[in-house]
Amino acid sequence: MSQQLNSDLGTSAVTWQLDHLYAGLDDPAINRDINACKQQAADVAAQYVGRLAALPAPELHELVERLENIAVLLGKLSTFAFLSFSACIHNAEAGALLQQIREVASAVGGKTVFFHLEWAKLDKGRADLLLAHDSLSHYRHYLQSIRRYADHLLSRTEEELLLAKEPVGTASWTDLFEKVVGHLTFGEKRRSEEEVLSDLYCPDRQTRRQAAMDLTEGLRSQLHILTHIFNTILADKMISDRLRGYEQWVSAMNLANELSDETVAVLVSSVTNRYDIVQRYYRLKKDLLGLDTLYDYDRYAPLPHLPDDKVTWPQCRDMVLQAFSAFSPKMAEIAALFFDNGWIDAPIQAGKQSGAFAHPCVPEVHPYVLVNYTGNIRDVSTVAHELGHGVHQYLAAGQGYFNSDTPLVLAETASVFAELLVFHSQLELLSSPVARRAFICQKLESIFATVFRQVSMNRFEDRIHTRRRTEGELSQEELSSQWRATQQEMFADSVTLTENYDIWWSYIPHFLHTPGYVYSYAFGELLVLSLYNIYLQEGDVFVPKYEALLAAGGSRSPYELMQPFGVDLTDPRFWQGGLATIDHLLTQVEEPHDR
Repeated sequence: MSQQLNSDLGTSAVTWQLDHLYAGLDDPAINRDINACKQQAADVAAQYVGRLAALPAPELHELVERLENIAVLLGKLSTFAFLSFSACIHNAEAGALLQQIREVASAVGGKTVFFHLEWAKLDKGRADLLLAHDSLSHYRHYLQSIRRYADHLLSRTEEELLLAKEPVGTASWTDLFEKVVGHLTFGEKRRSEEEVLSDLYCPDRQTRRQAAMDLTEGLRSQLHILTHIFNTILADKMISDRLRGYEQWVSAMNLANELSDETVAVLVSSVTNRYDIVQRYYRLKKDLLGLDTLYDYDRYAPLPHLPDDKVTWPQCRDMVLQAFSAFSPKMAEIAALFFDNGWIDAPIQAGKQSGAFAHPCVPEVHPYVLVNYTGNIRDVSTVAHELGHGVHQYLAAGQGYFNSDTPLVLAETASVFAELLVFHSQLELLSSPVARRAFICQKLESIFATVFRQVSMNRFEDRIHTRRRTEGELSQEELSSQWRATQQEMFADSVTLTENYDIWWSYIPHFLHTPGYVYSYAFGELLVLSLYNIYLQEGDVFVPKYEALLAAGGSRSPYELMQPFGVDLTDPRFWQGGLATIDHLLTQVEEPHDR
């Protein structure tokens, strides 16, 4: 079935070309670069361990450059291994390479960890003098960011020990999760996760109900393993946070995002206080669908008059590039590189990782994008979303490897902004009032998934991390209970949750790969709504400022990067303004329309 769909949509040959990194899994250059990484790390350690406090600024600059070169080489190896594994989780050779590179990264990290420790612990006066030197201007923010972790770093021996054990730690458990879920098939037709989830958007209610049952049965067959994986990662984070002195389970993520705990708390509180928007919408949707009860498997049912034609890959390409070009020709030119040069992997394939992502790779190569394209209008948004990431990563590469790494909250801003551009472009093509309402409703559902659903998942994470720390290992029933409770708080009585829905926490990878990550989506969406309103007010003057934001990468903090736009991330009224924009969209579809 997948191969026929790929053929119909024109995605069969839309696979990424990883020879831009290495010629294949047996490329001799892989071992050459592994050995180079190890040797360069050993050389740096032999020359600089214990000497950081005495280095003059130009020599410190030389050391950071050498460390960056090692990181680039390791990043190239890691990218190739990860992308090879993602494209075919069943490939044992790819899985073995991924594990090998993680072990190499651990060994290299053990040699170079001295730099972070010595620099973070360096006397403030001495560090400030070095940071003020012109020779270190390029790396100033990177070096300042390292010092934020001073209170959370352990001794060199302890850090080396943790790095040595890392390859068999969390990363191995997330690999197991991907393998378990990747090997699952669902229903009598033994379909993939992506195909079953796609059925939840089908107009036929029985098809949606069956898809929910198939997904649940498949997950339940492995729930004992998935529950163990979740508990292990919860415990691993609990231990790590305790050792490093993080006050809250989410503090490490907030620090990585360069945000205060208070800023994130204000964001989460602002969103949960407007759950009424979600409830109003789903009560409206129940009426529009003519249902007595809206069950969880009805949430994504298409509304009447919503365009439902399959969008081929060439059509998707045109839609995305035209929307990007109307805003920024430069943005469209960069996105076209992904379509035209083998930087995207699009078809549905057995064993391919589910979902979608954009990987920044290394500045000397280019980013890669993975999607599972099934041809519906949502997938067009997904392609736009990931290409927003891709354009951001491409532009930020000019900052170099260390400075191009953007905090997650701003990384999501670029992707969500790209989605919004495509939405408005598509909306302009619809003249029928009922079709426009249906299309706006679909966008609202997308916004809900990005803002309210992600914050409700953040609340789920908060509960399970807290309970794991206070009550010990959690049963699958307890995990399901907390999932249901946090989802019910969002929906109230607007959606009836079935028993099947209770275990759907078990297939969401973000909880495992990046604990605490999900609020970044809400941050990005609400920030984008604010930025887009500024764009509507400023017009073309806004575009170069936005391009500069993307090109800045992670060279400054989110607070600093938002200053040119007059955005204050610490002001609750800012978040409330974004939520008011969502409310306004909902008000438009609540108004009577001709049927």
